Amino acid sequence: MSEAGDAKGVFASAAKKVKMGKRVEKALKEKAAASSSQEATEEDANKAPEPYTCIGHFDADFTELCRRAGLPPTEIPPVVLRAKRPGTPPPPDPKAKDPTPPEEPVDVAEEEPKPKTYVTKEKYSYFKPNIQVEMEHEEKPATVTEIYIRGWKIDDMMVDIFRNCFPTIEKLNTINLWNVGLTDKTLRDLAAIFPQCPNLKNVSIEGNPIAEEPWACLIGDDSLIVNLSLRHNEITDRGASGIGAALSTVTTCNKNLISLNLSHNKFSDVGAEAVVKGLRMNRVLLCLSLASNKITDKGAVKFGELLSRFPLTHEEVVERRKLLSDKGSPDRGTGKSPPPSRRAESKDRPGSVRSGSHLDKGDKKRDKSSKKKDSKKDKDEGAKGGTKKDDKWKKGAKAVMAGGSRSSIVGLTETVNKTTKGKKTTSSKDKKGGAAPESESPDMVEAINPLLDSVESIDGQLWIPGNRSIINLNLSRNEIGEAGLKSLLLALQYQITLANLAPHPALKGLMRLSLGRNPIRADSEAYQKLQDLLLTRDPFYKPQAKSPDGEVQSLVG
Repeated sequence: MSEAGDAKGVFASAAKKVKMGKRVEKALKEKAAASSSQEATEEDANKAPEPYTCIGHFDADFTELCRRAGLPPTEIPPVVLRAKRPGTPPPPDPKAKDPTPPEEPVDVAEEEPKPKTYVTKEKYSYFKPNIQVEMEHEEKPATVTEIYIRGWKIDDMMVDIFRNCFPTIEKLNTINLWNVGLTDKTLRDLAAIFPQCPNLKNVSIEGNPIAEEPWACLIGDDSLIVNLSLRHNEITDRGASGIGAALSTVTTCNKNLISLNLSHNKFSDVGAEAVVKGLRMNRVLLCLSLASNKITDKGAVKFGELLSRFPLTHEEVVERRKLLSDKGSPDRGTGKSPPPSRRAESKDRPGSVRSGSHLDKGDKKRDKSSKKKDSKKDKDEGAKGGTKKDDKWKKGAKAVMAGGSRSSIVGLTETVNKTTKGKKTTSSKDKKGGAAPESESPDMVEAINPLLDSVESIDGQLWIPGNRSIINLNLSRNEIGEAGLKSLLLALQYQITLANLAPHPALKGLMRLSLGRNPIRADSEAYQKLQDLLLTRDPFYKPQAKSPDGEVQSLVG
Protein backbone atom coordinates (compact mmCIF):
# COMPACT_ATOMS: atom_id res chain seq x y z
CA MET A 1 0.00 0.00 0.00
CA SER A 2 2.80 2.32 0.75
CA GLU A 3 4.44 1.65 -2.61
CA ALA A 4 1.17 2.33 -4.44
CA GLY A 5 0.75 5.61 -2.54
CA ASP A 6 4.26 6.69 -3.37
CA ALA A 7 3.73 5.94 -7.06
CA LYS A 8 0.50 7.94 -7.08
CA GLY A 9 2.25 10.91 -5.42
CA VAL A 10 5.08 10.82 -7.95
CA PHE A 11 2.58 10.73 -10.83
CA ALA A 12 0.62 13.68 -9.42
CA SER A 13 3.74 15.79 -8.98
CA ALA A 14 4.87 15.00 -12.51
CA ALA A 15 1.47 15.92 -13.89
CA LYS A 16 1.57 19.19 -11.92
CA LYS A 17 4.98 20.06 -13.37
CA VAL A 18 3.75 19.38 -16.89
CA LYS A 19 0.77 21.72 -16.37
CA MET A 20 3.00 24.46 -14.98
CA GLY A 21 5.34 24.11 -17.95
CA LYS A 22 2.48 24.48 -20.39
CA ARG A 23 1.24 27.59 -18.58
CA VAL A 24 4.70 29.17 -18.63
CA GLU A 25 5.11 28.36 -22.31
CA LYS A 26 1.70 29.84 -23.10
CA ALA A 27 2.51 32.98 -21.13
CA LEU A 28 5.82 33.34 -22.96
CA LYS A 29 4.09 32.97 -26.32
CA GLU A 30 1.48 35.60 -25.42
CA LYS A 31 4.20 37.96 -24.24
CA ALA A 32 6.18 37.48 -27.45
CA ALA A 33 3.06 38.06 -29.56
CA ALA A 34 2.21 41.23 -27.64
CA SER A 35 5.73 42.62 -28.04
CA SER A 36 5.75 41.83 -31.78
CA SER A 37 2.37 43.49 -32.28
CA GLN A 38 3.55 46.54 -30.33
CA GLU A 39 6.66 46.78 -32.50
CA ALA A 40 4.51 46.46 -35.61
CA THR A 41 2.23 49.26 -34.47
CA GLU A 42 5.26 51.46 -33.69
CA GLU A 43 6.69 50.75 -37.13
CA ASP A 44 3.33 51.61 -38.76
CA ALA A 45 3.19 54.83 -36.80
CA ASN A 46 6.71 55.81 -37.82
CA LYS A 47 6.22 54.78 -41.42
CA ALA A 48 5.09 57.69 -43.70
CA PRO A 49 1.76 57.12 -45.46
CA GLU A 50 1.76 56.69 -49.19
CA PRO A 51 1.14 59.97 -51.10
CA TYR A 52 -2.38 60.46 -52.35
CA THR A 53 -2.91 60.87 -56.07
CA CYS A 54 -5.81 63.13 -56.94
CA ILE A 55 -8.27 61.71 -59.47
CA GLY A 56 -9.92 64.96 -60.58
CA HIS A 57 -13.06 64.60 -58.42
CA PHE A 58 -12.83 67.71 -56.27
CA ASP A 59 -15.15 66.54 -53.50
CA ALA A 60 -13.39 63.19 -52.96
CA ASP A 61 -9.89 64.62 -53.39
CA PHE A 62 -10.46 67.55 -51.04
CA THR A 63 -12.01 65.40 -48.31
CA GLU A 64 -9.24 62.80 -48.45
CA LEU A 65 -6.47 65.41 -48.41
CA CYS A 66 -8.06 67.13 -45.40
CA ARG A 67 -8.28 63.79 -43.58
CA ARG A 68 -4.63 63.05 -44.29
CA ALA A 69 -3.69 66.56 -43.09
CA GLY A 70 -5.10 65.68 -39.67
CA LEU A 71 -8.42 67.53 -39.71
CA PRO A 72 -11.19 65.78 -37.78
CA PRO A 73 -14.24 64.88 -39.87
CA THR A 74 -16.38 67.51 -38.15
CA GLU A 75 -13.96 70.31 -39.16
CA ILE A 76 -13.59 69.41 -42.85
CA PRO A 77 -15.48 72.04 -44.92
CA PRO A 78 -18.14 70.25 -46.99
CA VAL A 79 -18.29 70.70 -50.77
CA VAL A 80 -21.82 71.75 -51.73
CA LEU A 81 -23.55 72.87 -54.89
CA ARG A 82 -23.95 76.61 -55.19
CA ALA A 83 -27.54 77.71 -54.73
CA LYS A 84 -29.21 79.09 -57.83
CA ARG A 85 -32.23 81.27 -58.21
CA PRO A 86 -35.17 79.21 -59.48
CA GLY A 87 -36.13 79.93 -63.05
CA THR A 88 -39.35 81.68 -63.92
CA PRO A 89 -42.12 79.28 -64.92
CA PRO A 90 -43.29 79.52 -68.53
CA PRO A 91 -46.47 81.50 -69.16
CA PRO A 92 -49.66 79.44 -69.55
CA ASP A 93 -50.64 78.54 -73.08
CA PRO A 94 -54.03 80.10 -73.86
CA LYS A 95 -54.60 77.55 -76.64
CA ALA A 96 -54.27 74.57 -74.34
CA LYS A 97 -57.09 72.05 -74.74
CA ASP A 98 -57.33 71.17 -71.04
CA PRO A 99 -57.06 74.35 -69.05
CA THR A 100 -56.23 74.00 -65.41
CA PRO A 101 -59.35 73.68 -63.27
CA PRO A 102 -60.15 76.56 -60.96
CA GLU A 103 -58.48 76.37 -57.60
CA GLU A 104 -60.58 75.12 -54.75
CA PRO A 105 -60.93 77.35 -51.71
CA VAL A 106 -58.20 76.58 -49.20
CA ASP A 107 -59.13 76.07 -45.59
CA VAL A 108 -57.50 78.68 -43.39
CA ALA A 109 -56.91 76.14 -40.67
CA GLU A 110 -54.64 74.04 -42.95
CA GLU A 111 -50.91 74.79 -42.95
CA GLU A 112 -49.66 76.67 -46.03
CA PRO A 113 -46.90 74.98 -48.08
CA LYS A 114 -43.40 76.35 -47.73
CA PRO A 115 -42.23 78.64 -50.56
CA LYS A 116 -39.72 77.24 -53.02
CA THR A 117 -37.72 80.43 -53.54
CA TYR A 118 -35.32 79.71 -50.66
CA VAL A 119 -34.00 76.82 -48.58
CA THR A 120 -34.10 76.75 -44.80
CA LYS A 121 -31.12 75.51 -42.78
CA GLU A 122 -30.38 74.64 -39.21
CA LYS A 123 -29.28 77.27 -36.72
CA TYR A 124 -25.69 78.53 -37.34
CA SER A 125 -25.20 76.07 -40.21
CA TYR A 126 -25.24 79.00 -42.62
CA PHE A 127 -22.03 80.33 -41.01
CA LYS A 128 -20.12 77.05 -41.08
CA PRO A 129 -17.25 76.96 -43.62
CA ASN A 130 -18.06 75.27 -46.90
CA ILE A 131 -16.92 75.30 -50.50
CA GLN A 132 -19.56 76.07 -53.09
CA VAL A 133 -19.12 74.65 -56.57
CA GLU A 134 -20.89 74.78 -59.89
CA MET A 135 -20.82 71.80 -62.22
CA GLU A 136 -21.68 71.17 -65.83
CA HIS A 137 -23.48 67.96 -64.86
CA GLU A 138 -24.48 67.49 -61.25
CA GLU A 139 -24.32 63.71 -61.56
CA LYS A 140 -20.69 63.84 -62.79
CA PRO A 141 -18.23 64.87 -60.03
CA ALA A 142 -15.42 65.52 -62.53
CA THR A 143 -17.24 68.45 -64.18
CA VAL A 144 -16.60 71.18 -61.57
CA THR A 145 -16.31 74.50 -63.39
CA GLU A 146 -16.49 77.16 -60.65
CA ILE A 147 -15.33 77.26 -57.02
CA TYR A 148 -16.57 79.84 -54.48
CA ILE A 149 -15.06 80.25 -51.00
CA ARG A 150 -16.61 82.93 -48.80
CA GLY A 151 -16.13 84.11 -45.24
CA TRP A 152 -13.56 81.69 -43.77
CA LYS A 153 -9.79 81.87 -43.51
CA ILE A 154 -7.55 80.05 -45.98
CA ASP A 155 -4.35 79.13 -44.13
CA ASP A 156 -1.11 77.51 -45.30
CA MET A 157 -2.45 73.97 -44.78
CA MET A 158 -5.50 74.70 -46.95
CA VAL A 159 -3.28 76.23 -49.67
CA ASP A 160 -1.19 73.03 -49.72
CA ILE A 161 -4.41 71.03 -50.19
CA PHE A 162 -5.49 73.29 -53.05
CA ARG A 163 -2.04 72.93 -54.62
CA ASN A 164 -2.69 69.20 -55.04
CA CYS A 165 -6.33 69.17 -56.12
CA PHE A 166 -6.85 72.40 -58.18
CA PRO A 167 -4.58 71.48 -61.14
CA THR A 168 -6.33 68.12 -61.58
CA ILE A 169 -9.77 69.71 -62.13
CA GLU A 170 -9.86 69.73 -65.90
CA LYS A 171 -12.87 71.99 -66.44
CA LEU A 172 -12.16 74.54 -63.69
CA ASN A 173 -12.44 78.05 -65.18
CA THR A 174 -13.49 80.30 -62.24
CA ILE A 175 -12.17 80.78 -58.70
CA ASN A 176 -13.94 83.31 -56.45
CA LEU A 177 -12.45 84.12 -53.04
CA TRP A 178 -14.26 86.66 -50.83
CA ASN A 179 -13.08 87.67 -47.36
CA VAL A 180 -10.86 84.64 -46.81
CA GLY A 181 -8.08 86.32 -44.80
CA LEU A 182 -5.25 85.94 -47.30
CA THR A 183 -1.73 86.96 -46.34
CA ASP A 184 1.26 87.88 -48.46
CA LYS A 185 2.51 84.28 -48.42
CA THR A 186 -0.81 82.59 -49.11
CA LEU A 187 -1.59 84.98 -51.99
CA ARG A 188 1.77 84.33 -53.64
CA ASP A 189 1.32 80.58 -53.18
CA LEU A 190 -2.11 80.76 -54.81
CA ALA A 191 -0.69 82.85 -57.64
CA ALA A 192 1.84 80.08 -58.27
CA ILE A 193 -0.97 77.49 -58.39
CA PHE A 194 -3.17 79.33 -60.91
CA PRO A 195 -0.89 78.84 -63.97
CA GLN A 196 -1.01 75.08 -63.36
CA CYS A 197 -4.77 75.01 -63.89
CA PRO A 198 -5.16 74.46 -67.64
CA ASN A 199 -8.51 76.21 -68.18
CA LEU A 200 -8.59 78.79 -65.37
CA LYS A 201 -9.60 82.15 -66.88
CA ASN A 202 -11.60 84.06 -64.23
CA VAL A 203 -10.19 84.94 -60.80
CA SER A 204 -11.92 87.14 -58.25
CA ILE A 205 -10.19 87.99 -54.94
CA GLU A 206 -12.24 90.57 -53.08
CA GLY A 207 -12.45 91.82 -49.51
CA ASN A 208 -8.87 90.72 -48.70
CA PRO A 209 -6.78 93.74 -47.66
CA ILE A 210 -3.08 92.84 -47.43
CA ALA A 211 -0.54 95.24 -45.97
CA GLU A 212 2.24 94.21 -48.40
CA GLU A 213 -0.10 94.59 -51.42
CA PRO A 214 1.52 91.89 -53.61
CA TRP A 215 -1.28 92.03 -56.21
CA ALA A 216 1.14 92.25 -59.13
CA CYS A 217 2.00 88.54 -58.69
CA LEU A 218 -1.39 87.69 -60.22
CA ILE A 219 -0.47 89.46 -63.49
CA GLY A 220 2.91 87.89 -64.18
CA ASP A 221 4.28 86.92 -67.57
CA ASP A 222 3.15 83.30 -67.08
CA SER A 223 -0.34 84.28 -65.91
CA LEU A 224 -3.25 82.82 -67.90
CA ILE A 225 -5.93 84.88 -66.16
CA VAL A 226 -8.28 86.63 -68.58
CA ASN A 227 -10.68 88.37 -66.16
CA LEU A 228 -9.36 89.61 -62.82
CA SER A 229 -11.38 91.36 -60.10
CA LEU A 230 -9.66 92.96 -57.10
CA ARG A 231 -12.47 94.99 -55.54
CA HIS A 232 -12.60 96.07 -51.89
CA ASN A 233 -8.96 95.19 -51.18
CA GLU A 234 -7.93 98.66 -49.92
CA ILE A 235 -5.30 98.92 -52.66
CA THR A 236 -3.27 102.12 -52.31
CA ASP A 237 -0.84 103.88 -54.66
CA ARG A 238 1.79 101.29 -53.72
CA GLY A 239 -0.29 98.37 -54.96
CA ALA A 240 -1.45 100.27 -58.05
CA SER A 241 2.18 100.96 -58.99
CA GLY A 242 2.96 97.25 -58.91
CA ILE A 243 -0.11 96.44 -60.99
CA GLY A 244 0.86 99.06 -63.58
CA ALA A 245 4.37 97.65 -63.89
CA ALA A 246 2.93 94.15 -64.31
CA LEU A 247 0.62 95.26 -67.14
CA SER A 248 3.52 96.34 -69.33
CA THR A 249 6.96 97.90 -69.42
CA VAL A 250 9.13 98.92 -72.34
CA THR A 251 10.24 95.31 -72.89
CA THR A 252 7.47 93.18 -71.30
CA CYS A 253 3.70 93.00 -71.58
CA ASN A 254 0.93 90.83 -70.18
CA LYS A 255 -0.65 89.00 -73.13
CA ASN A 256 -3.77 87.41 -71.63
CA LEU A 257 -5.57 89.82 -69.29
CA ILE A 258 -8.47 91.55 -71.06
CA SER A 259 -10.59 92.69 -68.08
CA LEU A 260 -9.34 94.30 -64.84
CA ASN A 261 -11.59 95.55 -62.03
CA LEU A 262 -9.90 97.79 -59.44
CA SER A 263 -13.01 99.54 -58.13
CA HIS A 264 -13.71 100.34 -54.48
CA ASN A 265 -10.07 100.80 -53.47
CA LYS A 266 -8.01 103.66 -52.06
CA PHE A 267 -5.47 104.86 -54.65
CA SER A 268 -5.23 108.43 -55.86
CA ASP A 269 -3.85 110.19 -58.94
CA VAL A 270 -0.42 108.66 -58.27
CA GLY A 271 -1.83 105.15 -58.58
CA ALA A 272 -3.93 106.13 -61.60
CA GLU A 273 -0.81 107.51 -63.30
CA ALA A 274 1.00 104.22 -62.60
CA VAL A 275 -1.84 102.28 -64.25
CA VAL A 276 -1.72 104.69 -67.21
CA LYS A 277 2.02 104.07 -67.53
CA GLY A 278 1.37 100.32 -67.60
CA LEU A 279 -1.13 100.78 -70.45
CA ARG A 280 1.22 102.73 -72.72
CA MET A 281 2.63 99.56 -74.30
CA ASN A 282 -0.31 97.25 -73.53
CA ARG A 283 -2.71 96.55 -76.41
CA VAL A 284 -4.46 93.54 -74.86
CA LEU A 285 -6.59 94.95 -72.03
CA LEU A 286 -10.12 95.81 -73.18
CA CYS A 287 -12.08 96.66 -70.01
CA LEU A 288 -10.80 98.65 -67.03
CA SER A 289 -12.76 99.77 -63.96
CA LEU A 290 -11.32 102.32 -61.53
CA ALA A 291 -14.63 103.32 -59.98
CA SER A 292 -14.92 104.45 -56.35
CA ASN A 293 -11.34 105.59 -55.86
CA LYS A 294 -9.74 109.01 -55.26
CA ILE A 295 -8.93 110.07 -58.83
CA THR A 296 -9.15 113.78 -59.62
CA ASP A 297 -8.68 115.92 -62.74
CA LYS A 298 -4.95 115.20 -62.74
CA GLY A 299 -5.50 111.49 -63.17
CA ALA A 300 -8.25 112.05 -65.76
CA VAL A 301 -5.87 114.23 -67.82
CA LYS A 302 -3.34 111.37 -67.81
CA PHE A 303 -6.03 109.04 -69.16
CA GLY A 304 -6.84 111.61 -71.84
CA GLU A 305 -3.20 111.63 -72.96
CA LEU A 306 -3.13 107.82 -72.95
CA LEU A 307 -6.23 107.56 -75.15
CA SER A 308 -5.18 110.26 -77.67
CA ARG A 309 -1.42 110.39 -78.26
CA PHE A 310 1.72 110.77 -76.20
CA PRO A 311 5.47 111.36 -76.72
CA LEU A 312 7.95 108.53 -76.31
CA THR A 313 10.42 108.62 -73.46
CA HIS A 314 14.16 108.21 -74.03
CA GLU A 315 14.01 104.56 -72.95
CA GLU A 316 11.14 103.90 -75.36
CA VAL A 317 12.97 105.60 -78.24
CA VAL A 318 16.03 103.40 -77.62
CA GLU A 319 13.86 100.28 -77.57
CA ARG A 320 12.13 101.40 -80.77
CA ARG A 321 15.49 101.70 -82.52
CA LYS A 322 16.41 98.20 -81.38
CA LEU A 323 13.13 96.79 -82.70
CA LEU A 324 13.53 98.54 -86.03
CA SER A 325 17.09 97.28 -86.28
CA ASP A 326 16.03 93.69 -85.54
CA LYS A 327 13.15 93.99 -87.98
CA GLY A 328 15.48 95.21 -90.70
CA SER A 329 18.06 92.47 -90.05
CA PRO A 330 16.30 89.09 -89.75
CA ASP A 331 19.63 87.23 -90.05
CA ARG A 332 21.04 88.83 -86.91
CA GLY A 333 22.13 86.25 -84.41
CA THR A 334 22.50 83.49 -87.04
CA GLY A 335 26.19 84.17 -87.70
CA LYS A 336 25.63 85.86 -91.05
CA SER A 337 27.04 89.25 -91.84
CA PRO A 338 24.74 92.13 -90.93
CA PRO A 339 23.07 94.12 -93.71
CA PRO A 340 24.18 97.67 -94.46
CA SER A 341 23.04 100.43 -92.16
CA ARG A 342 19.51 101.73 -92.67
CA ARG A 343 19.85 104.69 -90.37
CA ALA A 344 19.08 107.09 -93.19
CA GLU A 345 15.66 105.46 -93.60
CA SER A 346 14.79 105.82 -89.91
CA LYS A 347 12.73 108.74 -88.68
CA ASP A 348 14.36 108.61 -85.27
CA ARG A 349 17.72 110.04 -86.35
CA PRO A 350 18.87 111.61 -89.65
CA GLY A 351 21.57 109.74 -91.54
CA SER A 352 25.09 111.04 -91.41
CA VAL A 353 26.42 112.59 -94.64
CA ARG A 354 29.95 111.67 -95.59
CA SER A 355 32.22 114.15 -97.30
CA GLY A 356 32.99 113.65 -100.98
CA SER A 357 36.72 113.68 -100.28
CA HIS A 358 36.42 110.36 -98.45
CA LEU A 359 34.82 108.59 -101.39
CA ASP A 360 37.06 106.20 -103.24
CA LYS A 361 37.43 106.28 -106.96
CA GLY A 362 35.87 102.84 -107.15
CA ASP A 363 32.80 104.14 -105.35
CA LYS A 364 32.52 107.04 -107.77
CA LYS A 365 32.74 104.67 -110.75
CA ARG A 366 30.08 102.41 -109.23
CA ASP A 367 27.85 105.40 -108.62
CA LYS A 368 28.25 106.58 -112.22
CA SER A 369 27.54 103.13 -113.64
CA SER A 370 24.49 102.70 -111.41
CA LYS A 371 23.19 106.13 -112.43
CA LYS A 372 23.56 105.20 -116.08
CA LYS A 373 21.68 101.93 -115.56
CA ASP A 374 18.93 103.69 -113.66
CA SER A 375 18.57 106.31 -116.38
CA LYS A 376 18.31 103.57 -119.02
CA LYS A 377 15.64 101.77 -117.00
CA ASP A 378 13.70 104.99 -116.56
CA LYS A 379 13.83 105.65 -120.28
CA ASP A 380 12.67 102.12 -121.08
CA GLU A 381 9.79 102.38 -118.63
CA GLY A 382 8.91 105.80 -119.97
CA ALA A 383 8.85 104.42 -123.48
CA LYS A 384 6.60 101.57 -122.43
CA GLY A 385 4.33 103.90 -120.51
CA GLY A 386 5.07 102.40 -117.07
CA THR A 387 2.67 100.45 -114.90
CA LYS A 388 -0.47 101.77 -113.30
CA LYS A 389 0.73 100.75 -109.87
CA ASP A 390 3.92 102.78 -110.22
CA ASP A 391 1.95 105.76 -111.44
CA LYS A 392 -0.27 105.63 -108.41
CA TRP A 393 2.67 105.38 -106.04
CA LYS A 394 4.34 108.30 -107.84
CA LYS A 395 1.20 110.36 -107.39
CA GLY A 396 1.17 109.41 -103.72
CA ALA A 397 4.81 110.39 -103.33
CA LYS A 398 4.08 113.75 -104.96
CA ALA A 399 1.17 114.23 -102.58
CA VAL A 400 3.41 113.49 -99.61
CA MET A 401 6.11 115.84 -100.84
CA ALA A 402 3.53 118.54 -101.48
CA GLY A 403 2.14 118.14 -97.97
CA GLY A 404 -1.05 116.39 -99.01
CA SER A 405 -3.68 115.35 -96.51
CA ARG A 406 -3.49 112.02 -94.71
CA SER A 407 -6.85 110.94 -96.04
CA SER A 408 -5.61 111.10 -99.62
CA ILE A 409 -2.62 108.95 -98.73
CA VAL A 410 -4.80 106.37 -96.98
CA GLY A 411 -7.16 106.30 -99.94
CA LEU A 412 -4.22 105.75 -102.24
CA THR A 413 -2.99 102.75 -100.27
CA GLU A 414 -6.51 101.28 -100.30
CA THR A 415 -6.76 101.58 -104.10
CA VAL A 416 -3.36 99.94 -104.54
CA ASN A 417 -4.35 97.10 -102.24
CA LYS A 418 -7.53 96.61 -104.23
CA THR A 419 -5.60 96.32 -107.49
CA THR A 420 -3.34 93.65 -105.98
CA LYS A 421 -6.25 91.53 -104.76
CA GLY A 422 -7.19 88.54 -106.81
CA LYS A 423 -3.70 88.04 -108.23
CA LYS A 424 -1.94 84.76 -107.58
CA THR A 425 1.77 84.44 -106.99
CA THR A 426 3.61 81.37 -108.15
CA SER A 427 6.79 80.05 -106.68
CA SER A 428 10.10 80.21 -108.51
CA LYS A 429 10.02 76.45 -109.02
CA ASP A 430 8.26 74.94 -111.98
CA LYS A 431 4.89 73.31 -111.43
CA LYS A 432 6.30 70.07 -112.84
CA GLY A 433 8.85 70.04 -110.08
CA GLY A 434 6.17 69.43 -107.50
CA ALA A 435 5.90 72.96 -106.14
CA ALA A 436 2.28 74.01 -105.79
CA PRO A 437 1.31 77.59 -106.70
CA GLU A 438 1.10 79.91 -103.73
CA SER A 439 -2.19 81.76 -103.53
CA GLU A 440 -2.41 85.13 -101.86
CA SER A 441 -3.00 84.75 -98.16
CA PRO A 442 -6.03 86.51 -96.64
CA ASP A 443 -5.58 89.64 -94.57
CA MET A 444 -4.68 88.71 -91.01
CA VAL A 445 -4.91 91.00 -88.00
CA GLU A 446 -1.56 90.86 -86.22
CA ALA A 447 -0.79 92.36 -82.83
CA ILE A 448 2.16 94.69 -83.31
CA ASN A 449 4.32 96.42 -80.77
CA PRO A 450 3.12 100.01 -80.23
CA LEU A 451 6.72 101.15 -80.60
CA LEU A 452 6.60 100.04 -84.24
CA ASP A 453 3.55 102.19 -84.95
CA SER A 454 3.78 105.30 -87.13
CA VAL A 455 5.39 108.23 -85.35
CA GLU A 456 5.14 111.98 -85.74
CA SER A 457 7.96 114.33 -84.82
CA ILE A 458 6.81 117.41 -82.89
CA ASP A 459 9.28 119.80 -81.28
CA GLY A 460 12.03 117.21 -81.25
CA GLN A 461 9.88 114.48 -79.71
CA LEU A 462 8.41 111.34 -81.28
CA TRP A 463 4.65 111.04 -80.75
CA ILE A 464 2.69 107.83 -81.33
CA PRO A 465 -1.08 107.20 -81.35
CA GLY A 466 -2.46 106.35 -77.93
CA ASN A 467 -4.14 103.25 -76.62
CA ARG A 468 -7.16 102.37 -78.77
CA SER A 469 -7.56 98.81 -77.50
CA ILE A 470 -9.51 99.84 -74.37
CA ILE A 471 -13.21 99.82 -75.26
CA ASN A 472 -14.72 100.14 -71.76
CA LEU A 473 -13.41 102.55 -69.12
CA ASN A 474 -15.20 103.11 -65.80
CA LEU A 475 -14.19 106.23 -63.83
CA SER A 476 -17.45 106.73 -61.97
CA ARG A 477 -17.68 107.76 -58.28
CA ASN A 478 -14.35 109.60 -58.26
CA GLU A 479 -13.45 113.29 -57.94
CA ILE A 480 -13.17 114.25 -61.63
CA GLY A 481 -14.23 117.78 -62.55
CA GLU A 482 -14.59 119.91 -65.67
CA ALA A 483 -10.87 119.93 -66.59
CA GLY A 484 -10.63 116.15 -66.61
CA LEU A 485 -13.90 115.91 -68.53
CA LYS A 486 -12.58 118.18 -71.30
CA SER A 487 -9.39 116.13 -71.59
CA LEU A 488 -11.39 112.93 -72.00
CA LEU A 489 -13.63 114.61 -74.58
CA LEU A 490 -10.62 115.68 -76.67
CA ALA A 491 -9.22 112.15 -76.46
CA LEU A 492 -12.48 110.66 -77.73
CA GLN A 493 -12.66 113.18 -80.58
CA TYR A 494 -9.07 112.34 -81.54
CA GLN A 495 -9.86 108.61 -81.60
CA ILE A 496 -12.88 109.16 -83.84
CA THR A 497 -10.85 111.31 -86.26
CA LEU A 498 -8.01 108.79 -86.35
CA ALA A 499 -10.46 105.92 -86.95
CA ASN A 500 -11.89 107.77 -89.95
CA LEU A 501 -8.45 108.53 -91.42
CA ALA A 502 -6.75 105.19 -90.73
CA PRO A 503 -9.24 102.52 -89.61
CA HIS A 504 -7.81 99.49 -87.86
CA PRO A 505 -9.73 96.19 -87.72
CA ALA A 506 -8.66 95.44 -84.13
CA LEU A 507 -8.31 98.89 -82.54
CA LYS A 508 -11.83 100.29 -82.39
CA GLY A 509 -11.25 102.83 -79.65
CA LEU A 510 -13.34 103.75 -76.64
CA MET A 511 -16.98 102.64 -76.88
CA ARG A 512 -18.13 103.16 -73.30
CA LEU A 513 -16.98 105.70 -70.72
CA SER A 514 -18.67 105.83 -67.31
CA LEU A 515 -18.38 109.13 -65.40
CA GLY A 516 -21.39 108.99 -63.09
CA ARG A 517 -21.29 110.26 -59.50
CA ASN A 518 -18.45 112.73 -60.23
CA PRO A 519 -18.63 116.47 -59.41
CA ILE A 520 -19.70 117.30 -62.98
CA ARG A 521 -22.71 119.47 -63.76
CA ALA A 522 -25.38 117.65 -65.74
CA ASP A 523 -25.89 120.72 -67.97
CA SER A 524 -22.19 120.93 -68.85
CA GLU A 525 -21.61 121.46 -72.56
CA ALA A 526 -18.58 119.17 -72.60
CA TYR A 527 -20.56 116.45 -70.81
CA GLN A 528 -23.39 116.68 -73.34
CA LYS A 529 -20.94 116.45 -76.26
CA LEU A 530 -19.27 113.46 -74.67
CA GLN A 531 -22.58 111.67 -74.21
CA ASP A 532 -23.59 112.37 -77.82
CA LEU A 533 -20.30 110.98 -79.14
CA LEU A 534 -20.54 107.89 -76.94
CA LEU A 535 -24.07 107.26 -78.19
CA THR A 536 -22.80 106.94 -81.74
CA ARG A 537 -19.93 104.73 -80.54
CA ASP A 538 -22.34 102.23 -78.99
CA PRO A 539 -22.18 99.04 -81.13
CA PHE A 540 -25.93 98.52 -80.58
CA TYR A 541 -26.87 102.09 -81.51
CA LYS A 542 -29.22 102.47 -84.48
CA PRO A 543 -29.88 106.01 -85.70
CA GLN A 544 -33.50 106.92 -86.27
CA ALA A 545 -34.64 106.98 -89.87
CA LYS A 546 -35.64 110.29 -91.43
CA SER A 547 -38.52 110.92 -93.79
CA PRO A 548 -37.99 112.77 -97.10
CA ASP A 549 -39.32 115.91 -95.40
CA GLY A 550 -36.55 115.69 -92.82
CA GLU A 551 -38.75 114.60 -89.94
CA VAL A 552 -37.61 111.72 -87.75
CA GLN A 553 -39.73 108.63 -88.08
CA SER A 554 -40.07 105.89 -85.52
CA LEU A 555 -38.46 102.54 -86.32
CA VAL A 556 -41.11 100.63 -84.39
CA GLY A 557 -43.52 98.79 -86.64
